[in-house]
Amino acid sequence: MTKWFERFDRSERPHHKHIASLIAQGLASGELQPGDKLPTHRALADELNVTVGTVTRGYAEAEKRGLIVARTGSGTFARSSETEHDAEFGIPPESEAPGAINFALSYCIPAYREQALAESLQSLAQDPKALHDAVSYQPQFGLERHRRILTEWFEHWGQKLDPEETLITLGGLHSVHIALQALVRPGDTVASASLTYPGIIAATRQQGLRHCALEMDAEGIRPDSFEALCHQQCPQVLYCTPNQNNPTTACMGYERRQALLRIAARHGVWILEDDIHLVSADERPPNLVEMDPERVLYISGCSKVMAGGLRVGVLRGPASLMGRLGDSLRSHCWMAPPLNAEIACRWISSGRANELMRWQRGEIGHRQALAANILANYTYQAQPYGFNLWLHLPEPWRPNEFVAACEREGVLIRSGEPFAVGRSPVPPAVRLCLSAEAHRETVEKGLRTVESLLKEQPPAAPNTI
Repeated sequence: MTKWFERFDRSERPHHKHIASLIAQGLASGELQPGDKLPTHRALADELNVTVGTVTRGYAEAEKRGLIVARTGSGTFARSSETEHDAEFGIPPESEAPGAINFALSYCIPAYREQALAESLQSLAQDPKALHDAVSYQPQFGLERHRRILTEWFEHWGQKLDPEETLITLGGLHSVHIALQALVRPGDTVASASLTYPGIIAATRQQGLRHCALEMDAEGIRPDSFEALCHQQCPQVLYCTPNQNNPTTACMGYERRQALLRIAARHGVWILEDDIHLVSADERPPNLVEMDPERVLYISGCSKVMAGGLRVGVLRGPASLMGRLGDSLRSHCWMAPPLNAEIACRWISSGRANELMRWQRGEIGHRQALAANILANYTYQAQPYGFNLWLHLPEPWRPNEFVAACEREGVLIRSGEPFAVGRSPVPPAVRLCLSAEAHRETVEKGLRTVESLLKEQPPAAPNTI
């Protein structure tokens, strides 16, 4: 049994607070080091002869005191008592991310946002009008002031939006649900690339929609496949991510965008354009919404730039649809919380949002350069501004085998399976997200592990009769 728990005294009550105190003593004495993994709830309950519920409450109390951190699927770990800071952004120390290297999740780089949040909350506390707005019911579109600040910020990155045609939502996926509810009814058809964002797959399933897959090439959705589907199935909506397909990272050229818009116009198809990564104008052709604002609904937000926990998204629609979109949002949650939008707007007004975005873009560029060097002998797709890369596996590796092999070596990645629409074939490739880890050194270590495995042969399958 772990040393600091040997001092457990059953006479100390309540037991769960005694457990938390022993963890604190272990950290103070050095017997418990930052990043050390604690026993499972069941194992510790058996050792101490208490109920599992007592240990659960003890760990919860220790987490509340900032002594430990629980990570789903990994376990419970001791937290560092001192916070190390990156010179500019306070990137969390390695001990904050024990266990496997995470290339599986498409998150913004986890630089600490706590200081920016604290500053915003402190300034909010001195603003009676903003405090009143934050705790009051608001129009379903969101406060006009918030919509104006957010749309002005998007204009800095090359996307002009009219505040009167913009709703504040609870992030990109919420925008998807709102748009689909406003545009289609159960049984209608929605089209997308055969490999696409899993959120749209879940949303169509939950709303009882028919989801049809379109064939892809290096630029994403093929126009001939879209045209053929329009003749056969009459889709009501096309969902697409022109600037960076998830997972393949494919980016549509200008002519490809024009072709899809022409087909949609001929067949009366609405287009749902997802730009949640917020690609700036100098890194892409014009967005679809710029080319046909009457047909395109545009989705973006703050999750990939500021902080996912803020849950601040925007949904822009043509004026003719704003009533239906507002009704859809109100039926979901009445309004997006104005407190969240207020914090995002204060980050924008203070310059923190642009600061974070510029830093993140630079860091992503360094990580993509690392990948280009380490994976130079292999075929993959990526965008210089993108979180992800789409790695084509050499023979005889199969995606699920390679995912499992990487996991055994402590690196988490994704095959194309979660991104496949219906029974669409899954290509022999995997997605690596380079942004979810805090440290560039960790990213390099993970990439070298992946590169080493690519040179190996997959384990032999057992003989079967």
